[in-house]
Amino acid sequence: MSTEHLIPDDIHDLYEVHEWRNASAVLKEAHPAEWRDLIDVLRGFRLRRSDISARGKNKSEISRKLDTPFYERGWREQKFNTSIVVDGAVHDSPTHKVDCFKDGVGVEVEWNNKDPFYDRDLSNFRLLFELRTLDVGVVITRCDELQGIFDELGKGSSYGPSTTHMSKLLPRIEGGGGGGCPILAFGIGKKVYVDE
Repeated sequence: MSTEHLIPDDIHDLYEVHEWRNASAVLKEAHPAEWRDLIDVLRGFRLRRSDISARGKNKSEISRKLDTPFYERGWREQKFNTSIVVDGAVHDSPTHKVDCFKDGVGVEVEWNNKDPFYDRDLSNFRLLFELRTLDVGVVITRCDELQGIFDELGKGSSYGPSTTHMSKLLPRIEGGGGGGCPILAFGIGKKVYVDE
């Protein structure tokens, strides 16, 4: 059974969408405010040619345009200080930062990192879910179909086959990388592209 039908039609039309463990239902019913934030951010995002053509920085303009609307709605980048206690001995085991976190929902924006970042994100989702800190993990990444646009703009080598895109993410999730954590994945494709 899938609850992907709960995602509004316009979001399905704009993005490639994948769901595991009824993530849409968990998010919409248990976290309605975060659900609305996610839908609003996705509706408002456009991938502009100028952002693709911009020179690279630590964080791309595209990632910033996705993160910032979440931050404006009260989400925050979050690192969790976890530890393991064995016979009274405490071993610190901090997590990686989640790009955007609010009330049990984590969003990772993976626009153009090396694809092993997916392993880190999914492992983080799995751990935080098992620790009852995260109810749903969301990954926003890019669709494979954008490679043609990157090639046309002379940026194809910057977005190579070993970087983050949907066909690198799906096998990791389907292989159990997120454990029992409900996960939603949204792929940015040509329908949100604006050729200014």
